[in-house]
Formats: sequence, C-alpha cells, structure tokens
Amino acid sequence: MHHYITVLGEKILAGGQINYEEALALERVQGADLYFLSAYASKIREVYQGDRVDLCSIVSARIGGCKENCAFCSQSVHHETGTKVEVNFNKNEILKRAKTMEAAGVHRFDIVTSGKGYKLGDPEFAALLDIFKKLRKETKLQLCACLGVIGEAEARAIKDAGVTRYNHNLETAESFFPQVVSTHSYKEREKTLMAVKKVGMEVCCGGIIGMGETFAQRVEFAFALRDLGVDSTPLNVLNPILGTPLNVLNPILGTPLESKKPLSPLEVLKTIGMFRFVLPKTNIRFAGGREVNLRSLQALGLVSGINGMLTGNYLTTKGQGISEDLAMIEDLGLKY
Repeated sequence: MHHYITVLGEKILAGGQINYEEALALERVQGADLYFLSAYASKIREVYQGDRVDLCSIVSARIGGCKENCAFCSQSVHHETGTKVEVNFNKNEILKRAKTMEAAGVHRFDIVTSGKGYKLGDPEFAALLDIFKKLRKETKLQLCACLGVIGEAEARAIKDAGVTRYNHNLETAESFFPQVVSTHSYKEREKTLMAVKKVGMEVCCGGIIGMGETFAQRVEFAFALRDLGVDSTPLNVLNPILGTPLNVLNPILGTPLESKKPLSPLEVLKTIGMFRFVLPKTNIRFAGGREVNLRSLQALGLVSGINGMLTGNYLTTKGQGISEDLAMIEDLGLKY
C-alpha cells in the first residue's frame, strides 16, 4: 500500500481529487503503512491548511429534554441516562465563559442547545440572538451556533446577530442514518445546511464514527460532506453513555453495536487520514471521544490530518482540558 498511498497523496498535492473507490481501498492499509498514510495526510493538511490548529469551545445553553431519539445521545427523553434538563440563558455567565476561553487562546465560541430546533418568534431563540449580539460586541471571537433544525429566515437572523458559522451534523452516512435516528430524516438535516449556505454563513458539519458503521459508510459520509462543500468537519468518536442504545460497553440486542467492539486507536487514525485525503481543503476538527478512544495515541491525530480542535468540555462529557490541548499542539511544533 506504500506505493498506492504515494500515488493518491501526490494526486491530491497536485490539486486533484480522489474518487470513492480510491478512498475505499485505504481500508486495506495496515501495519507501518498506516503511519505512512498519516504522514501523507499530515503533508496534505500542511499544504492546504498550514500549521495552525483552529480552536473552538462550546457552551450548552440548553441540556436534555430532547424529543428526538438519536441513539448515541444522552440528552434524548427516549433514553434513561440520568441527564436532567438544564437551561442557562444568562448573558453575563456566557460572556464570562467566552472571555475566559478567548484569553486562553480559543478562536471560536459556539452556543449549543438541545432539541430539534427553533423558529422565528420563539422567546428562547430571541434570547439567544441577544446573547450572540453581546458576544459580538464584547469579544473578538468568531461566533458559531448549533441550534438544531432551522430554515432560511432563522439562519439569516442568526447571521445578522454576528454568527459566522453554523454547526449541524449529518452524524453518519445516509445509508446508516436510519439505524441511528428515526424521528427525523437525513434529508431534513441536509435542508438546514442548504439554508445556512444560502444566507452566506459557513457550514460546520461532521458526525460520529464508531457507531457500528462500516469503513465503506465512513467513506460514503466523507464524500457526502465533500459534495456539500462544508467548511469545517468535526469528527467525534463514539463515547458510549450508559442508557443509550449505542452503549458499546453494554450492547443492546438489535442495535448497530450488538456484536461490535469500540474502534481501535489505529482504526480511528486510519479514518482521520481517509477524511483528509477526501477533504484536503476542509478544516477537520477533533471533537468528542478523542481522549477515550485514542488514549495514548491522541496526539497522532494532529499528525494524521486534523487541523482543528474542540477544546474544553463537550456537551455532557468532560474533555482533557485546554492547557493539555495547547501543550499537545506545541509539543508537535504546531501553532494555535
């Protein structure tokens, strides 16, 4: 596979693109060739994205109580996870959090809410717009929003409030999506992304690997993101949560993980490399589950094609901490 990786890598570095079959063949990479794949992915990242790691942080304004049934999520009312509904629309508290992260070196700040989405006229939506306006006025952070399913009118209001990028994950390949959620469709998520693009906001769209999908479905997912022309792709690795159907540590019969094991660290690195080969000019971002799944190999993600990180805590789980993330970046000779 050494020669094959070289041919694909040079094709991309020359400005070309690989096709589905070429990306799918990367599943066969193993042994020392896996590190060669990582090295080429890192070179592609360096050429198209430079050596700066884009850092973002999130704050949850609403946790829990979601009526959707996403099988991985601790916030769904369909699962008994013990997650309680918490709402925080306190402008000053969120501003304080944003300024703390800005001072630490974070570039982007994202407000996230649970639930399917918002419509114009919703009091919570209006409150969120006010918070974004305050953040725009009192920080230099690039603002992001993750508020669920929205239409063009809501997207325009969010943009006008100062938000430059909207996150709405497709989560997985369309062929695997029905095994993950049934209360809404893949197309509905795509429709939100189209509304975001139409008003001129950047699109942040990724998902979760390790939910029981095949490598071929990860390739399918990567090409869907390429076709959509997304600007940023957060890659989460399933962090199994007790009470969810996708708890790989206690598999439930009839779920995608019934007979699956968690992805190995090397399989995660291979997947990151494949995504970089397919998406050479996209910001590919470390997100949730990296600490749990990559363990001692976490830093290798940053030399396998990653050029962005969600730092600090996640939605309902804790990250390793921003100081550790910054040290990891510096130790690899990268910038932030």
